[in-house]
Amino acid sequence: MALATILIVEDDEAIRQGVADALEYAGYGVCESGDGEDGLERACSGAIDLVLLDILMPKMDGFTMLAELRKAKPALPVIMLTARGEQEDKVKGLRLGADDYVVKPFGPDELLARVEAVLRRSAERPVERSAIQIAGRNIDFERREIAHADGSVCSLSERETEVLRYLAASGERAVSRDELLNRVWGIDPRGLRSRTVDMTIARLREHLRDDSNEPSVIVTVRGKGYMLAKETAA
Repeated sequence: MALATILIVEDDEAIRQGVADALEYAGYGVCESGDGEDGLERACSGAIDLVLLDILMPKMDGFTMLAELRKAKPALPVIMLTARGEQEDKVKGLRLGADDYVVKPFGPDELLARVEAVLRRSAERPVERSAIQIAGRNIDFERREIAHADGSVCSLSERETEVLRYLAASGERAVSRDELLNRVWGIDPRGLRSRTVDMTIARLREHLRDDSNEPSVIVTVRGKGYMLAKETAA
């Protein structure tokens, strides 16, 4: 059984094959894609544990694919493949939510070490799900709906759904406002004073009928951020 399944999104066939060979030799399962559009589809629809993502590709570049991927699968680990000396590419990739980067040309030992480290850090991340149940509320991410115990249904905006999905994917870990701005909105939070996250959380609490004074679904962790209450059995 493979250690994990890794998607390589790289348009250079020689590099892609070399990376695939190194990963397969180390015991990983491998999927390959030569462009960003196909890579995004494979990452979203398949059972992928980590993505190795090049930047310059046809149809959809790596930055655009990463931004779209973070909306659909915010917890899926991504390692960017960057060109030597392109410091701006590294910074932009990390700000968009990449977990790490490898500078070309790279050796198999460095690549495998970074893959192992990122997978180890993400080992506690829960599997992406289409729906969860919390305190009598059924949250359906695909339909963008909250179904309450009394049978009423509340619709969510795309952004509200993305925030809930990210909190759910983070498990029992408090997520800071800066992290939400970075991973969900794609905004660099440094030096930015914004109430955007707080306002979105307030709207979500209204939709969830969560007591704003003593919330029990989206919990505020003082000095750290927000987290979802423990999921209940279906």
